[in-house]
Amino acid sequence: MSGELSPIDKAKFVAAKRAAEFVESGMRVGLGTGSTAAWLVRCLGEKVREEGLRFRGVPTSTRTADLAREVGIEVISLDEAKWLDITIDGADEFDSDLSLIKGGGGALLQEKIVATASDQMVVIADAAKEVESLGNFPLPVEVIPFGWQTSQALIEEMLVSMDVMGRKATLRMNGERPYVTDEGNHILDLHLGRIGNARQLAMVLNQVPGVVENGLFIDICDQVVIGFGDGRVETRDINAGTVSEERLDFVEDENLFRDV
Repeated sequence: MSGELSPIDKAKFVAAKRAAEFVESGMRVGLGTGSTAAWLVRCLGEKVREEGLRFRGVPTSTRTADLAREVGIEVISLDEAKWLDITIDGADEFDSDLSLIKGGGGALLQEKIVATASDQMVVIADAAKEVESLGNFPLPVEVIPFGWQTSQALIEEMLVSMDVMGRKATLRMNGERPYVTDEGNHILDLHLGRIGNARQLAMVLNQVPGVVENGLFIDICDQVVIGFGDGRVETRDINAGTVSEERLDFVEDENLFRDV
């Protein structure tokens, strides 16, 4: 391990460690993408090695698939799994209704497909990801490369009639080249500031020619597990209407935290 973890990383870790307890042997589990989801994969890998947990994971990106195999998780495709018991993933923002913005890691399309093919979706996040209104984090929209500038212009024109503060769309870059998703597409990041009606915006965005999917996850998340830097974890269940809080012991394990 390279140095002590920051409070944010500790918060991500305890959220991931708590969410790993939802996974039982025999399950088919969607594995998210991003920094918090990577903690989850490491925690699940530890349970596989030390507790004999046996489940099959469906990764939402090649990055997650590589990490899952590295830590000993059996990886299968969604087509092989057909349907999942649970998907656990991170989020860039979430509100009180558990509506989400996802896609900061560039895997929103696979993430949304996997999440909606699950009996339940659990989001793991540090407390800083909770917002009163979605939109401060740029909203990712996946578009096909052909005519992406036309799609961008159509999106910006459409945003004039939406309840948002900003209307700028920028092409996500990877160095000097456009970022390319696992499906070979590009991502437009919408700098909206505030989204007044996320449900309406999600529906309208997907009507724009060239748009494959957007990063608004509405009525998909069932529970959110929120981690804090002092080891506290809060779990909210939107369906049951319950909120619980506990504190997890934080022990820095050299195997779990390697290469962090």
